[in-house]
Amino acid sequence: MSEHDAQSTGDRDRDQEGRARNARPRDGLGRPLPYGTEGVERQPEGVVRTPRQTLDEAQALLDAGKPFHAHEVFEDAWKSGPESEQALWRGLAQLAVGLTHAARGNRKGGARLLRRGTLGLGDPPYGIDGPGLTSWAEELADRVERLEALVDAAREAPVLRPRPGTESRTAD
Repeated sequence: MSEHDAQSTGDRDRDQEGRARNARPRDGLGRPLPYGTEGVERQPEGVVRTPRQTLDEAQALLDAGKPFHAHEVFEDAWKSGPESEQALWRGLAQLAVGLTHAARGNRKGGARLLRRGTLGLGDPPYGIDGPGLTSWAEELADRVERLEALVDAAREAPVLRPRPGTESRTAD
């Protein structure tokens, strides 16, 4: 949504139907910045992607240190995908939000969401490395709870799919 699609009503931005929208610029971790500041481009909402597109786009965002934005990509899959896959995409969104909170310094919330995100993984399709993600999330959650410093989101980015050459179901 562009800035002219939103109108400001008091402190809240509203779209033409009057629904709340926040047109404030955001940083790479999704934190609001002051109006007029150049922020990181937001992910468009409501985009229907194939599972491969979802995983590729989310991985690129995670690798770039933008887990908040990766969460938005997973959220689109969660909302638009088949009901049988909602727990998977919600779990991946929670992992990305957990990393976001950990990078913002919210240790308790970050650790909790990292652990909660693993609950939806089960035996995931599309070549998603469920055991690898679960190990990553549990190990990071433990470290986040003990850490005094912020987590570097790009350095801690998970690998969503196994390396080439390993057995996996397709992501098409």
